Amino acid sequence: MPILNTPLAKTKKYVYLVTDRNRSCLHVGMSTDLMKTMTFYRQMPNLFFDSGHQLTRLVYFEELSSENSAVQRFNLISKFTRIQKDRMIRSVNPDWIDLTVGLDFEQILRSGIQPVNKMAPTYS
Repeated sequence: MPILNTPLAKTKKYVYLVTDRNRSCLHVGMSTDLMKTMTFYRQMPNLFFDSGHQLTRLVYFEELSSENSAVQRFNLISKFTRIQKDRMIRSVNPDWIDLTVGLDFEQILRSGIQPVNKMAPTYS
C-alpha cells in the first residue's frame, strides 16, 4: 500500500517578528505563508494599530518543520522581553532591514522565471 503524502505534512511553519518604521512596536506571529501574511499586514495597516504603528517590516523569522515546534517557539518568543527580542533580531539582522524583499526574490526563483540579463549581447 503506497504512503500518501498529505500537503499538511510538507508545509513549513514560520514564527516571525514584524515592526513599524520607527521600531517602536514588535509583534510576534506564526504563519504558513509569510508573503501572504505580510501582504495582509500591508493591506490592512490600521486593523491592529493606528497609522503611526503600521506593522509593515518583517525583521526576523524562523522556519520550523512542524506545527508543534512552531507553537512552542511562538510561545517562548512571546514571553521574551523587548530587550531579548531586540538582541535576537540584531543577531541575524543588525540593520533591521525588511526581509520580505529577499522572500519576493526567492519566490521568483522558485517559480522558474529567469531574471533579465541587462548586459549587452556579445556577437561573434
